[in-house]
Amino acid sequence: MAPWALLSPGVLVRTGHTVLTWGITLVLFLHDTALRQWEEQGNLLLPLTFLLLVLGSLLLYLAVSLMDPGYVNVQPQEEAKEEQTAMVAQAIPLRRCGYCMVLQPLRARHCKECRRCVRRYDHHCPWMENCVGERNHPLFVAYLALQLLVLLWSLYLAWSGLRFFQPWGLWLRSSGLLFTTFLLLSFFSMVAGLLLASHLYLVASNTTTWEFISSHRIAYLHQRSSSPFDRGLAHNLAHFFCGWPSGSWETLWTEEEEEAEGHSQAV
Repeated sequence: MAPWALLSPGVLVRTGHTVLTWGITLVLFLHDTALRQWEEQGNLLLPLTFLLLVLGSLLLYLAVSLMDPGYVNVQPQEEAKEEQTAMVAQAIPLRRCGYCMVLQPLRARHCKECRRCVRRYDHHCPWMENCVGERNHPLFVAYLALQLLVLLWSLYLAWSGLRFFQPWGLWLRSSGLLFTTFLLLSFFSMVAGLLLASHLYLVASNTTTWEFISSHRIAYLHQRSSSPFDRGLAHNLAHFFCGWPSGSWETLWTEEEEEAEGHSQAV
């Protein structure tokens, strides 16, 4: 590995996240929080469970940030199949990416940071230094849920160790680091909670962040009040988390068009 690769944004961001995670955990253990009280009482199950959750959230973070989010990589023999799929939905022909020249399936978008087209593109996450797309989006939501649980538990632990007293200078020297940790955890908890709520809402309606924000710029969403891929809450969740029922987005889009035409003729 070249020396400058160690200073790449991805390495720096992931290292920063790892150091911050274990740094906050160390602060909670070193101060007189509930963790210390559980240890002194011989109740090691709760501290061990907390450590395992922290480790689990960190491993999920690394998995999402390092895995292929669903890059579009069309091989010559597959290109004909993609062209045939494009002909299925003639009203919304697929186009070639102007940057990497691959034929983009529906819901794919080119990410300028990753310099690749991503299937079912949701967004590029700077905290992950990776795109969130078709392959890693379910893990990303699972990470947010676990991270929020860890943050809320950490917030409780930090608060349990804060004891306000005067003079304030002495209090600041003894509890300033823990109080700063509490403020950081409050901010991170709010951000993680908002992100989790927004992604669960979008998943429930089978919509991506990019589609939600830029629907006016996307051809297959013009003049639509809802996602053409929405098949109801149960089907949306089953497809998102389990990949069932399977099928291309082009097929689902065509079915939506046929249903809309049939409804208009019936009326």
